[in-house]
Amino acid sequence: MSEPRIAVLLPCYNEEAAIAQTVAGFRAALPGAAIYVYDNNSRDGTVAVAREAGAIVRGERMQGKGNVVRRMFADVDADIYVMADGDATYDPVAAPAMVAKLIDEKLDMIVGTRVHEAAEAYRRGHVMGNRAMTGLLAGLFGRSFTDIFSGYRVFSRRFVKSFPVLSGGFEIETEISVHALELRMPVGEVETRYFARPEGSESKLSTYRDGWRIMKTIATLYRIERPLLFFGIIGGLLALVAVMLGIPLAITYYHTHLVPRFPTAILAMGLVLLAALNGFAGLILDTVVRGRREVRRLAYLAHVAPGA
Repeated sequence: MSEPRIAVLLPCYNEEAAIAQTVAGFRAALPGAAIYVYDNNSRDGTVAVAREAGAIVRGERMQGKGNVVRRMFADVDADIYVMADGDATYDPVAAPAMVAKLIDEKLDMIVGTRVHEAAEAYRRGHVMGNRAMTGLLAGLFGRSFTDIFSGYRVFSRRFVKSFPVLSGGFEIETEISVHALELRMPVGEVETRYFARPEGSESKLSTYRDGWRIMKTIATLYRIERPLLFFGIIGGLLALVAVMLGIPLAITYYHTHLVPRFPTAILAMGLVLLAALNGFAGLILDTVVRGRREVRRLAYLAHVAPGA
């Protein structure tokens, strides 16, 4: 069996202080891999430093990590893809073990679960947010990963080429996780060290703005992937309110055979109709989603498993 073609994908923006170290680390860890640096409109010397370090440099003009990942996955052809941020926070030494696990166990994705010791590497607010979002994802989709926001991942070709990439920003990791969960792909996790950024490198992640975008992404993906439950919950709440409004009217009618509060009666009936419409919308969209999931599954199965 021939050696698999490995591509290291490094999205980056204004990482002049870290990109050379990142490229050198992955070149040493995976000597046979092609290393791609995808620049996202950097205003510093990132591109020149990456080229000097020996990386294949390409660019994506649409701002946002999700847009960069979409371009990388579309353009690069390989058997195994290693993706990490170009800020020298992820440990390249872990890459060979992650690749070996993917091949040996014929998995489609390995998540590099971050283990950190330095407080400046991972802010406390980010730790709490990660745990909260991980728990939310597990509650909505039935299972999750230890670290859903890790940017250090190894993918099979069939994962990359079946993943449509709809996100534009830092919510891309959430979308990747949901894609794997929805198609029930075989996945795994490997603990890897997480370092503080080198001096001169700054985080582009906004705790509150990007946290809000990630929450909206989870809600949107839940609506898209679980429409029956999503619209069923809305319909159930509307029906409950309608029943609470209707019970006093029913009691009054039972005793007097009169309906003295017509506006309340009309409101209750309107809520019942809305509840029914939500229920039917959920049923119809659930059928559509099943068809879409079958198409994605077929696109996934069109590629051979890693190590096959």
